[in-house]
Amino acid sequence: VQLQASGGGLVQSGGSLRLSCAASGFNVDYYAIGWFRQAPGKEPEGVSCISSTRYTNYGNTYYAESAKGRFTIFKDKDKNTVFLQMNSLKPEDTATYYCARAVFGSTPSCPGWPGSSGMGYWGKGTQVTVSS
Repeated sequence: VQLQASGGGLVQSGGSLRLSCAASGFNVDYYAIGWFRQAPGKEPEGVSCISSTRYTNYGNTYYAESAKGRFTIFKDKDKNTVFLQMNSLKPEDTATYYCARAVFGSTPSCPGWPGSSGMGYWGKGTQVTVSS
């Protein structure tokens, strides 16, 4: 099981980034995938999560209050990748972003959300920096 996060970078306030979480060794369709972030000196926090899409087309999606209306999580099953589209970025979005996979598959929710207790596999982070 491997998760490769990418797409971070430096962007001005109000700009957009699309983070990618490329999966290998398993099918993203079967598992909940979440995005988490950690800023220096702060506790990790859940940003967004999408449930297993094995039995539905789009799954159930979850967002932190700070992300609602600005971020969109979705799966590309053909690419076996989960994306996080981030619009209207703010300096407080600056953090290292990680994607993670749930321990167990075929769940209609995101186990442990908004915490990470249900996640068992993590990719390396990608840095997002939003300048004011």
